[in-house]
Amino acid sequence: MKTILLVTGILIGTVCSVLAVPIDVQQKIIEYKDGDTVLAGVLVFNAAAKAPVKLPGVIVVPDWMGVGPFAIERAAKLVELGYIAVVADIYGKNVRPTNPQEAGAQAGKYKKDRPLLRSRVNAALTVLRDQPSCDAGRLAAIGYCFGGTTVLELARSGAPVAGVVSFHGGLDSPTPADAKNIHGKVLALHGADDPLVPPVEVAGFQEEMRAAGVNWQFTAYGGAVHAFTNPRAGNDPSKGAAYNEQADRRSWQAMTEFLRELFPQ
Repeated sequence: MKTILLVTGILIGTVCSVLAVPIDVQQKIIEYKDGDTVLAGVLVFNAAAKAPVKLPGVIVVPDWMGVGPFAIERAAKLVELGYIAVVADIYGKNVRPTNPQEAGAQAGKYKKDRPLLRSRVNAALTVLRDQPSCDAGRLAAIGYCFGGTTVLELARSGAPVAGVVSFHGGLDSPTPADAKNIHGKVLALHGADDPLVPPVEVAGFQEEMRAAGVNWQFTAYGGAVHAFTNPRAGNDPSKGAAYNEQADRRSWQAMTEFLRELFPQ
């Protein structure tokens, strides 16, 4: 267990109070269903948070490799910031790609079937919302690559989320008029040199958001390509996907501020 010190300053004379809040980040596999399909996500939570504490909840949708270390690590960082998180399983309990070819086949299946994709991510949202320590009125979602596409579809489905954040996600939509269903805010964090999400797709996304009157923000990071948040992507931008430490750090900070705006402490 580690303790994070939260410092609250009150400008009345020189009064300042310091609260020690224990953080015990734990995780457990959580099984749930979408129709007849059994899914196995990961619940990441602060075991030191005691009732009646209710925390904002965040869905974390992995990249095309599915539930794995990177998404769980990001969920743990969210817990350290004061949230409860569920890493969503889109593919199914026993479906875990082991290489890019398998991952591409799985991701492609859901990108071609957006209603199914929406159903899978909404199932994860329901699981998160039902957690005793989750404030069901304060929900958000973040996603990486394929997961970025997924959280945008979650918003387009009309789900009750205050906001979604896409990290280097696909921005296209076969039904752009569905953006009218978006209730919350949208933050898209993009690699300016991402060859997998070309300028025409970016322009289409921005027009979609404008036409629907969505509260949206789009930030592009110069020199960054696809998968810029993931150290496992390597360091060769010429391959189209590579880690970029600066873009990773800046985009996480942007997300942090976005969530603070959604859920003021």
